[in-house]
Amino acid sequence: MALRITVIGTGYLGATHAAAMAELGFEVLGLDVVPEKIEMLSAGKVPMYEPGLEEILRKHVAGIEGSTGRLRFTTSWEEAGAFGDVHFVCVNTPQKHGEYACDMSYVDSAFESLAPQLTRPALVVGKSTVPVGSAARLAERLAELAPAGADVELAWNPEFLREGFAVDDTLHPDRIVVGVRSERAEKLLREVYAGPVGEGSPFVVTDFPTAELVKTSANSFLATKISFINAMAEVCEAADGDVVKLAEALGHDERIGKKFLRAGVGFGGGCLPKDIRAFMARAGELGADQALTFLREVDSINMRRRGHMVELAREAVGGGSFLGKRVAVLGASFKPDSDDVRDSPALNVAGQIHLQGGQVTVFDPKGMDNARRLFPTLGYADTALDAVRGADVVLHLTEWREFRELDVEALGEVAGRRIVLDGRNALDPAVWRAAGWTYRAMGRPKA
Repeated sequence: MALRITVIGTGYLGATHAAAMAELGFEVLGLDVVPEKIEMLSAGKVPMYEPGLEEILRKHVAGIEGSTGRLRFTTSWEEAGAFGDVHFVCVNTPQKHGEYACDMSYVDSAFESLAPQLTRPALVVGKSTVPVGSAARLAERLAELAPAGADVELAWNPEFLREGFAVDDTLHPDRIVVGVRSERAEKLLREVYAGPVGEGSPFVVTDFPTAELVKTSANSFLATKISFINAMAEVCEAADGDVVKLAEALGHDERIGKKFLRAGVGFGGGCLPKDIRAFMARAGELGADQALTFLREVDSINMRRRGHMVELAREAVGGGSFLGKRVAVLGASFKPDSDDVRDSPALNVAGQIHLQGGQVTVFDPKGMDNARRLFPTLGYADTALDAVRGADVVLHLTEWREFRELDVEALGEVAGRRIVLDGRNALDPAVWRAAGWTYRAMGRPKA
């Protein structure tokens, strides 16, 4: 009999995972405690922007004409427990307010609600990013609460989704990591991921702690690489060097590689910042805090870049107060191909300038609604051209492709002054300067 899969939590991770499992041929039931979200997904609509997700969702959601009908959604824990052979837990693990530590309340609540419904053999698979040691604790709780007892097992299968590429990352992952305690659990997960494994995706089998550490270790490494090149940008500015050329030269070293070596205003989003902080907090609880003290500097460098962009903008408008100055901000989401504005460097910079008296107008291709909810006092424009109109300085803070393809002559005609600060080192200086713009980028004082 074919496996049936439930996905607990239908946010960014869960909605993508549910749709992808249906695409791989499984019968899938997604569960969430927010009825409005379930109604939206059941209509084939997604609550966030992710390229390709709505298309694959509509391809499989039951009740949509022409769909396979393999994907349904519910708010009923009883229905989920009765339906699934494999239950993926994909709920959020945000940073605790006022602390570095991870908030496990959503994960704990999901296990407390699901476990009493498991009356037959099942595998519960954690995908949420959690502090190391959580899986062992949750396995004990499952054993206590599940009526099927030892026939209910736990596995840990960390997610490695990149926003903007989530569908492809789920269907064609660069690796699949599973933390298991039995051959049965491994066998079930090999069956779930038979498609990607058959295409060549590596399947790495580990214990619980190692599986939990993979995601936070990977994010910590990437954050370190980004902050390293941003630290080099600070040195380049002091020494009149060019961080873009420096990164190019470093990237040719195959031990280092080119990816994540673009200097700018730093990283943000719902993963890297909170994950490295939670990692530090957990290391402290384990008595290994000295092992991760370098992540404090990684975090510090990252936050410092935002303040540096504010100061560059201040210099551009005369070096004094922002009062009465008009500032255009191109970008609101923390990265392109996403509407996610959580811990967005672009909005952080915009907010700082606004608080200091600047008249800030923001434009983003997809993140406007979320930005308005988070920063309602900022100004917003319907187009990049409208955002730039009358501006004393233009800040490029999210590297959307359409910003690289802007008609810079047309922008120059409506701008108050032709000054652009490239906070992502993604624009072509020659194109902007040819149109009469003063171009400045982070870590490139002479470029």
